Amino acid sequence: MSAPSSPSLARSPAAPVTAPSVLVTGAAKLLGRTIALALAAKGWRVAVHFRDSVEDARRTVAECSRLTPGAAAFRCNLGNETAVRNLLPGVIEKFGQLDAVVHCASTFEHDDAASFNFAAMEKHMRSNAGAAIVISQALHTHIAQRCHTHPESRGTVVTLLDQKLWNQTPDYVSYTLSKAALDAANHMLALALQPLVRVVGVAPVHTCSSPMLQGEKLSERHGLPAYLKATPLDIQTAVLLALQDDSIAGTTLLVEDDTRSDAPADHG
Repeated sequence: MSAPSSPSLARSPAAPVTAPSVLVTGAAKLLGRTIALALAAKGWRVAVHFRDSVEDARRTVAECSRLTPGAAAFRCNLGNETAVRNLLPGVIEKFGQLDAVVHCASTFEHDDAASFNFAAMEKHMRSNAGAAIVISQALHTHIAQRCHTHPESRGTVVTLLDQKLWNQTPDYVSYTLSKAALDAANHMLALALQPLVRVVGVAPVHTCSSPMLQGEKLSERHGLPAYLKATPLDIQTAVLLALQDDSIAGTTLLVEDDTRSDAPADHG
C-alpha cells in the first residue's frame, strides 16, 4: 500500500519545534485521555482528538499543556472519510510537524450473530479500521516530505487493539471484526510504510473496567486466569515502549498484569 502524496502535509518551516508531537485519537476521556497525559508527562506535545466530548477535550488539553506546553484539540468524526483526511493537515498546520499517532478511539456497540447487519459492520469498519489506515498513510506522506530537508525523520503509529482477537467471544461481532481488520492492516502497513514509519499494535488482555469480560467471566469462557488484566498504567507503559523503541515494528504487544499477589510465581 503506497501513501498518496499531498502538498498540504508539508512541514511549515516557520513553525518552531520544541518537543516531539503526537496525535492521540479518542483522547478526551477514558483510556485515550490517560495515554495523552502520560505522553505529555514524558515531554510530548499532544494533539487531542475528540468527536463530541468538547468539555472533556478542553480539560485534557489544559492538563497536557501544564505538563508539556503546546497541546491542542482537534474535532473529527472518524466515520467520515473527508473529515479524517483533513485531520492530519490541521494538526501539522498547528504543530509544524507530527512525529507519531496513537489510535485509541473506537466505535464500540453491541451486536451478536442474531443482530448482526451490514450497517453496523460498516460503521465499525470505517471508524475503527479505515480511519486508522488513512491517518497512517497521511503520517507516512508527511514524514517522507520532511526527509527532503531532514533525512533522519521517522514516525511511529501505535494502534490499540483488543484481547478479543486472541480470546474470542460470540458477542460484539462488528466491533471484533473491525479490530481484526485493523490487526491485519497493521501488518500490511508495517511492510508498506517502512522504513519511514513504524507500526505497532498494543492489545490489553483485558482491562479492569472491560464491559465485555471481567475476572471470573473471562476465566470461565476461555480458561484464562482471572489475574490476567491490564491496568491503564500497563497500557501507558506499552504505548511508551512502542513509541521509544525503534526495534519494535510490525508486531503487537500483548499487555497483561501478572504482579498481583494471587498470580502464580514464576520460578524459571
